Amino acid sequence: MTDVLRRTARLLSANPFFAGFAPETLAEIAGICRERRLAARETLFFKGDASDGLYAIRRGLIRIGTTDDLGRAMTMNVLGAGDVFGEIALLDGRSRTADAVAIESAELLFLPRRAFLNLLADEPRIALQVIELLCARLRDVIERMEETTFLPAETRLARRILTLATDYGTELRASQEELASLTGVTRETVNRQLQCWKRNGILSLGRGRLRIHDLDDIRRLARIGEI
Repeated sequence: MTDVLRRTARLLSANPFFAGFAPETLAEIAGICRERRLAARETLFFKGDASDGLYAIRRGLIRIGTTDDLGRAMTMNVLGAGDVFGEIALLDGRSRTADAVAIESAELLFLPRRAFLNLLADEPRIALQVIELLCARLRDVIERMEETTFLPAETRLARRILTLATDYGTELRASQEELASLTGVTRETVNRQLQCWKRNGILSLGRGRLRIHDLDDIRRLARIGEI
């Protein structure tokens, strides 16, 4: 195995999606991976584009969302290092279900669809990993629907911020528009709530970013364990 393949295999093994695969399986996956780099605000693909493969993020943040005919944007998720996306179109061969845009410069690993499907046919364990990933995505959708129905906007916003902070740290690069889309409220509601938390010393605000002073405050506001 070349040094490049070894390095790629190590990166894959650190990704939750690929964790647990045998070394020879990781080596085989590494052999079909390609590196892809994106500049900040560069679009990887648009909703409706043909599916070409699966992506794993090595570094950076990717916004998954969509835009309606009036140009209004909705952020569905913000993904970072260790996350995998593009699995729906990868499996059914249909068009992309959302846009993928780099929030900041990013490095990705790309698995071409045809080569990956051939690998799935030979390695049933990989197919199980894909099923688990899809189930996790579905659970997340159901949880967000329940939150939107039963929880006030303040609690939903705190939960979205807590989720992002758990994944990416206490200094977050996320605009108020993106937080509004993730939470299912208006930008004005997000701004009003963030300004309130800022006055209370819970967080600081900057342009397109926020810094949490104490995660315990956000956990308390998120009311984890409640629906």
